[in-house]
Amino acid sequence: MSRLAQAFWITSPGRGEIREVALPVPGEDEVLVRAQWSGVSRGTESLVFRGEVPASQYGAMRAPFQEGDFPGPVKYGYLGVGVVEEGPAPLLGRTVFCLHPHQTRYVVPASAVIPVPDTVPAARAVLAGTVETAVNALWDAAPLLGDRIAVVGAGMVGCAVAAVLARYPALRVQLVDTDPARAATAEALGVPFALPGEALDGCDLVVHASATGAGLTRALELLAPEGTVIELSWYGDRQVSLPLGEAFHSRRLVVRSSQVGAVSPARRARRGFADRLALALDLLADPAFDALITGESAFENLPQIMPGLASGALPALCHRIRYGDGADRE
Repeated sequence: MSRLAQAFWITSPGRGEIREVALPVPGEDEVLVRAQWSGVSRGTESLVFRGEVPASQYGAMRAPFQEGDFPGPVKYGYLGVGVVEEGPAPLLGRTVFCLHPHQTRYVVPASAVIPVPDTVPAARAVLAGTVETAVNALWDAAPLLGDRIAVVGAGMVGCAVAAVLARYPALRVQLVDTDPARAATAEALGVPFALPGEALDGCDLVVHASATGAGLTRALELLAPEGTVIELSWYGDRQVSLPLGEAFHSRRLVVRSSQVGAVSPARRARRGFADRLALALDLLADPAFDALITGESAFENLPQIMPGLASGALPALCHRIRYGDGADRE
């Protein structure tokens, strides 16, 4: 008899449900993982849930173990932590991170899981994919000793970037957001906070992660001459206006994209995806990252929780999903 698990599917824009899925018997180089935790990546997953992935980006936006196609039905997600129940001896019983959608158990190649270090609680390890994005962005940005840096946008990714930068020596770092409540998060991360109108200018580097045109405009305004904005926001199918007249050319400003789908060219010759993810997990030994987890729900409640997360009615950075025993069966 085939084994069954449960998975969260987006059935159509704005709607989701729990479905049963059949699990194959793991092959020689595969593992069966029992989920403990997963995380909802509010930015990207909200766009997917609302059906706002542009048709031109359907291929680029596919998650590693996605099933179905945009705009739906589709099984989507990529922040999973669980325990290996079947597989090669070195992984058996290990807590691992996997870029897998929300599902109670799943079978994947052994190469697709990364062991979580003993220094990192499993419940915090759901942040690994987000911190991996921050690592890649900072490989792209290549901050120098003494740089003046702002991170504009205190969402999940922006906070992760600021948290990593706060651990660099001899940098001036500031986290900028329109929501005054993000000041408490910044304090927990060890980063000074400012509202957009109060942010320090003269920046050598600004990392933009607000996913708004106003945020990107402010990021440009904060730059010193010949400074660089690293653009981390993804806007889906929305158009963004940007003031590229005024002093943009005379100040020789730069806007450069960064995206986690490829390893930064600065490290591509010497680091692969697994190396980058392993580094992110090592960084998560710092308990300050717990400030990024702002809510928690049971897996079976995901269909009711996702609409609020996607609309912003349920404020969150990372919303963590917990999996209980008995959610799947033989």
